[in-house]
Amino acid sequence: MIARHGLNARRSLGQHFLLDANLTARIARAAGALEGRHVVEVGPGPGGLTRALLATGAADVTVVEIDERAVAAMQELRVEAGTRLHVVAGDAMALDLAGLVPAPRQAVANLPYNLASPLLVGWLRQASLWERLTLMFQLEVAERICAAPASPAYGRLAVLAQWCCAAELRMRIPPAAFVPPPKVWSAVVVLTPHAAQPEAALFATMERLTAAAFGQRRKMLRGALRGLGGEALLARAGIAPERRAETLAVAEFDRLVRLL
Repeated sequence: MIARHGLNARRSLGQHFLLDANLTARIARAAGALEGRHVVEVGPGPGGLTRALLATGAADVTVVEIDERAVAAMQELRVEAGTRLHVVAGDAMALDLAGLVPAPRQAVANLPYNLASPLLVGWLRQASLWERLTLMFQLEVAERICAAPASPAYGRLAVLAQWCCAAELRMRIPPAAFVPPPKVWSAVVVLTPHAAQPEAALFATMERLTAAAFGQRRKMLRGALRGLGGEALLARAGIAPERRAETLAVAEFDRLVRLL
């Protein structure tokens, strides 16, 4: 299929194809029971993971692909898969992904490296609409998502992700598993949204708060949050002004954002 459609991986699209059927099956299993679920996959490429998802009991799989060559490959696979595979040609960053499928919906994807973080934040903004997100990132990004407070990887992405979801780094995948192999390891993160989710305005405020708090990591919070209330805000939250952002637990950020 790759040869027929000239589907050589393009660095500009962040493409690294995962074709090992054992690994793609493990990723599909990491998503849990997919029976009756409507699954969205971003960046299917030649469809290695797509085939594994179709082999589950998922009600259907909707793939979103910007590369015209991969769209043609997916249309070919659709002939085999029938009505359980839907192909959407377009930019995932510009689409309402939750609006593509009815509930219960899940996202399972080997994300393009260059779009992984902004795509994740987009899903987090709509976390209440998703049952689960099973996503592959560069290992460094995966570790940032799952990091604990006071660890070197803990930052804005960890706070946003863990505020909305339970995040678990499920499996690490070496470069040799991909075609072509990237320079770094990858990892699969499973994100299960919490029952209660912030409203859109509160999420936007948390984005502003974490951007300010982690914008200059070595700054004390009294300085980093000066434009958002500084010491007065921290006093109301019961947080010492000389602390730094990386020492705050997600619950403390939640207290700050609700006061803000």
